[in-house]
Amino acid sequence: MSVPAPAPQGAAPPGQPKKAATAAWIGSALEYYDFFIYGSAAALIFPEVFFDESDPATATLLSLATFGVAYAARPVGAFFLGHVGDRMGRKKIMVFTLILMGVSTFLIGCLPTRDQVGTLAPVLLVLCRILQGISAAGEQASANSMTLEHAPPGKRGFFTSFTLSGTQGGQLLATLVFLPVAALPEEHLLTWGWRVPFWLSVVVAVVGYVIRRKLDETPAFAQQAATEGVAKMPLAVLARDHWADVLRVVAGALIASVSTIFTVWALAYATSDSVGMSRTAMLWVGALANVVALAAIPLWATLSDRIGRRPVYLIGAVGSAVTMFLYLWAISSGSYALTFLTGIVAFGVVYSAANGVWPAFYGEMFSTRVRLSGVAIGTQIGFAVAGFAVTFAARIAGPDGDDWFAVALFTAALCVPPVIAALSARETHRVPTEELGERGRAKAAAPETVAA
Repeated sequence: MSVPAPAPQGAAPPGQPKKAATAAWIGSALEYYDFFIYGSAAALIFPEVFFDESDPATATLLSLATFGVAYAARPVGAFFLGHVGDRMGRKKIMVFTLILMGVSTFLIGCLPTRDQVGTLAPVLLVLCRILQGISAAGEQASANSMTLEHAPPGKRGFFTSFTLSGTQGGQLLATLVFLPVAALPEEHLLTWGWRVPFWLSVVVAVVGYVIRRKLDETPAFAQQAATEGVAKMPLAVLARDHWADVLRVVAGALIASVSTIFTVWALAYATSDSVGMSRTAMLWVGALANVVALAAIPLWATLSDRIGRRPVYLIGAVGSAVTMFLYLWAISSGSYALTFLTGIVAFGVVYSAANGVWPAFYGEMFSTRVRLSGVAIGTQIGFAVAGFAVTFAARIAGPDGDDWFAVALFTAALCVPPVIAALSARETHRVPTEELGERGRAKAAAPETVAA
């Protein structure tokens, strides 16, 4: 199997770190634009379009469950794409995931409704959602690995944070696109209006493809392939040498439950009959919170380059557990001012501490030969739980869907494993890139590598 030619030893070529960060930002923004327009539609549109209108509560529950289906597919995609990425390189995975997400999202916009084809409609919806999940499984891990391995010394936190800034940018873009859609008259919204954001994915996918295909492979991966060779079975090496770190990443990835509860369940709760807040207002809460997050994420990441990954991550994990109570309480009060304020603080500022630092924190736990596999598998298993947190929250909220305190308590409980994972992890912000995950190298056996 051919591998990329090695780059000169030492730092990445001039301009490559910025190019890698830009490609990660734009690609992640495009990927998660696709991913989050589904979340908005699942909360606001799909219960009426794809499920039984005669039972609104059950229709909403089933619609939110389809949001979680993609998270269930993500671990499967992570095992496959992680293996390929650690054998063939980061760039190939970054291009593949972008194309797959664009195609699957466009197809959702073309699906027939329940009124047109009956139960086949939600079945096709779930199939497209599974493809979205497989794509997302490799996106962040490949982008994280690409930026981390290109980053200059002492700035890995800052450069890898562009992946998550892109995620927030994609979420912001999805929200802004849905604002005029949600304002359409009901008749237009439920017929053609909701399809437009999904069709627009073709445009963004083409832009992302052009940018990513011009990106160089990382010097760390090229040097690994040219000297020691790539791992023949990255998953076997990962299970033998890094199993504890994979478990830490799984536990840490549960912090994503804060995002799914905020963006999906809280949106559905706020616009339900029990609260009665407007769709447009709640979409603006998410939009403004993401604008703040775009600034907060690189700042938190830069701070982690100075004081370490663990303290910044812990601020985000513990703080998110507390501020979720404040946010859901504000929604229950019906106060738009309190909802905007607590939403921006909870999601835009506090959650960004953990969200901005985890790409470097998790990636630094692994060596180059298994980094993409380790981050992909660990995060996607944890994200699978986070995806279905929305469905669990809908159950926990009771028959009327208004027990916000129980949902906040549930979300806080999901923040405990990330805290434990961070406390048990090593601090790696000052470890040279080539020495990350070195403890497993001595055990590597010759049959498990493939020479360049």
